[in-house]
Amino acid sequence: MSTPPDAALEIVAQAIPNDERVWVPQAPSVWFRPLMLNTVNGGWCNLLRVRKAGVLSRHRHPAPVHGYVIKGSWRYLEHDWVAMAGSYVFEPPGETHTLVVDNDVEEMITFFNISGAMIYLDANDRQIGYEDVFTKIDMCRRHYAAVGLGEDYLQQFIR
Repeated sequence: MSTPPDAALEIVAQAIPNDERVWVPQAPSVWFRPLMLNTVNGGWCNLLRVRKAGVLSRHRHPAPVHGYVIKGSWRYLEHDWVAMAGSYVFEPPGETHTLVVDNDVEEMITFFNISGAMIYLDANDRQIGYEDVFTKIDMCRRHYAAVGLGEDYLQQFIR
């Protein structure tokens, strides 16, 4: 595989930014902060931040996902464990899960390394949405343009 000519060779970034505009809205009370968007291998690394209790979208991944909880806690409806600050989480390919942040959590921040895609599902396992590195890039570009950082702000995270 070849690296795109305008890709960042190394990425060094303040993971939890001082500028709130760097967080990209994902859903109500849910944001992600891109750290690396890999157009070569089709994956991405980001922080997921949730500031309100609730259920996030039911989904699965066709490839492995690795997570590390930095702050707060969360769980999956489909399992009996709780991922707390300091926890490492491995999500095997093909498993369907629904992320939940409970009422006693003020803020949750988790680092995720996602390979491939996120496939959103309804209660009958029918696909209702899809995200990959390219849809994430589009979301970031629109957001950064709208908040005054400019579309090119994102370029520092693209590999």
